[in-house]
Amino acid sequence: MNPKTKTFFSHAGVHTVLLIYTFIALFPTLLIVMNSLKARLSIFGAPLEPPLPSTFDLVGYQTVFSSAHFEQYFLNSLIVTIISLVLILGFGAMASFALAEYDFQTNPLLGIYLAIGIMVPIRLGTVSLLKMMVALGINNTLFALILVYVASGIPLAVFVLTAFFKTIPKELKDAGRIDGASEYRVFWLVLPLVRPALGTVAIFNMIPVWNDLWFPLILAPLESTKTVILGAEVFLGQFISDWNAVLAALTLAVLPILVLYIIFSRQLIRGLTQGAVK
Repeated sequence: MNPKTKTFFSHAGVHTVLLIYTFIALFPTLLIVMNSLKARLSIFGAPLEPPLPSTFDLVGYQTVFSSAHFEQYFLNSLIVTIISLVLILGFGAMASFALAEYDFQTNPLLGIYLAIGIMVPIRLGTVSLLKMMVALGINNTLFALILVYVASGIPLAVFVLTAFFKTIPKELKDAGRIDGASEYRVFWLVLPLVRPALGTVAIFNMIPVWNDLWFPLILAPLESTKTVILGAEVFLGQFISDWNAVLAALTLAVLPILVLYIIFSRQLIRGLTQGAVK
């Protein structure tokens, strides 16, 4: 067989397997989205069919937005997720730059200390965290959730970004210093070079923060501070027999983070592939 033909069939086989796996992975989500746009009888009569003009119905979404404050839930989730990611990336990048660039006595100990934060689940300290938030008077606020997510996300951010900062040529940073740039200026000059790693860290933290149910339930269960996942969970318990509303609520909870993941997936892949050889 011709080598080019052999290569073609090899690549075609790999892509076929990947497409099949992608379809299997996305099919449940696609099924939820399709049926959330259909009338109740069509959900049970033809669950695998897409919504047609004769079966299209938004009654589930009407029930969701009329019976729950999903607009507020979305806003709360966006505020918590965006602010948490900005702080994780900002503090994580600065700490990583310091650990990679400066050789001081406690450098290895700090690296080990932050690595322990990856291995120890933060949920083990739920009781202590709740007592701390109550003592500070910030329980039932979005600020409490942001603090917890930032604290749990920084160790992974430092672990990943430090490896990338170490690969930046020292000559590049020294050239900036010779030109009179301060250390903060040098940091901002080299930060774009670790953009794939920043994207990887952002995705690895974005999904757990958005999908978290535990800490919103413990630290911010009020109606005004509910996140979209907690709001959807409470809603599903109330409308468990209303399948239009249930599917609509699941779609609203899952679809935004799926879209964001697709948007940032290229940065994730670049970060993982570049990190594999570092």
